[in-house]
Amino acid sequence: MGLFFDVLSAINNPNQQASVSQLESITNSIQQVASSQGFDAAKTQSVLSALGSVLRPTLAQQQGVMGSNQLEDLLGRVGAGTNTAAMSSLFPPQIQQQLIQGVAQKTGISPNLLQSMLPTLIPAVLGLLGMGASKPGAPGGNPLLTAFLNGDRDGNTNLGDVFKFASRFLSPAQV
Repeated sequence: MGLFFDVLSAINNPNQQASVSQLESITNSIQQVASSQGFDAAKTQSVLSALGSVLRPTLAQQQGVMGSNQLEDLLGRVGAGTNTAAMSSLFPPQIQQQLIQGVAQKTGISPNLLQSMLPTLIPAVLGLLGMGASKPGAPGGNPLLTAFLNGDRDGNTNLGDVFKFASRFLSPAQV
């Protein structure tokens, strides 16, 4: 739940780019691609948890190669879902295949099915992580990305949980 609190903190911080409408757009995008494959909330959470666990070391490696600022810039472009060149630069085809295989092994879902979902899921997840970016002219880096990359495997950076809590936050139960 820790990463979700970081998302809420970013939404409440006027120096960061996050907004409730951005979180809603990301959550809707994930729900649409999941429901198009007949996934329920639990299966979607499972896919996102697995994706996060294979994405974290890949992004950490990219950060080591290109530096934090360039990684944050690429995340912003990929997260916007409009820059396929940035996506290919961040995740060349061989890395995309490794991500697909890693998620397939963790979830038991067909690699072919995952390959059709990842072009939507990866930009959504990167858009979520990009919500922590500083607004232009504001000081600081991206504490949300830092929290994700420095996750200590205790479940506090589980993307499946972030999706679950975001869905609850955006659609609270009616009493």
